[in-house]
Amino acid sequence: MKLTLRVWRQRNADTPGAMSTYDVDGISADMSFLEMLDTLNEALILRGEDPVAFDHDCREGICGACSLVINGDAHGPERTTACQLHMRSFRDGDTIDIEPWRAAAFPVVKDLVVDRSAFDRVIQSGGYISAPTGSAPEAHATPVPKADADSAFEHAECIGCGACVAACPNGSAMLFTSAKINHLNVLPQGSPERETRVLDMVAQMDAEGFGGCTLTGECATACPKGIPLPSITAMNREWLRARRKVKG
Repeated sequence: MKLTLRVWRQRNADTPGAMSTYDVDGISADMSFLEMLDTLNEALILRGEDPVAFDHDCREGICGACSLVINGDAHGPERTTACQLHMRSFRDGDTIDIEPWRAAAFPVVKDLVVDRSAFDRVIQSGGYISAPTGSAPEAHATPVPKADADSAFEHAECIGCGACVAACPNGSAMLFTSAKINHLNVLPQGSPERETRVLDMVAQMDAEGFGGCTLTGECATACPKGIPLPSITAMNREWLRARRKVKG
């Protein structure tokens, strides 16, 4: 395959960026999208040019590091992570636009790399549980209804990639925050911090400069792990309940 790539290049956070055009040839349909970018970078290095900076780690769809907007879609045309997107999803001769996440809370570090530490601070504000010290408790000592366990696992699948923020026209982090809140709040182990967790994490999310949610649903559509939109509704209910309890 021969492709034309239009890639966002930006030296650092303080320098204006722009799209640069590159031609790549010899791309296999079996390559992952990141392997295709590796091929581009090898050619750039051989020409003495600065390679394109992009985030990656596990390349197995687990870590959420591969944050790319591909032809206007977070992670590209398939509902998966960019590292698991294969070039068979494109055609020979295609022009592909590659950009970083676009959100005020995710400032560009260099090229396609953005700073997503805002997510870390949201989790740090309340994404923990109180657990007594000492020997490990028996696994079945605390019974959990299957529906609650299934819900917790569903929300715990969030890998914090930020696709929900990148896809949202408002740059909202409601889907991410709701996943982190709900996967703890539905379990008995998360009950001690149930009210403070939702209040603190939502407050931190707002403080980070994420936009407001208008339930357009783009976040859930872009999520590679399928976190459902009702997760936001469940978080809103938790927030209202906690607010009433604190005020009452």
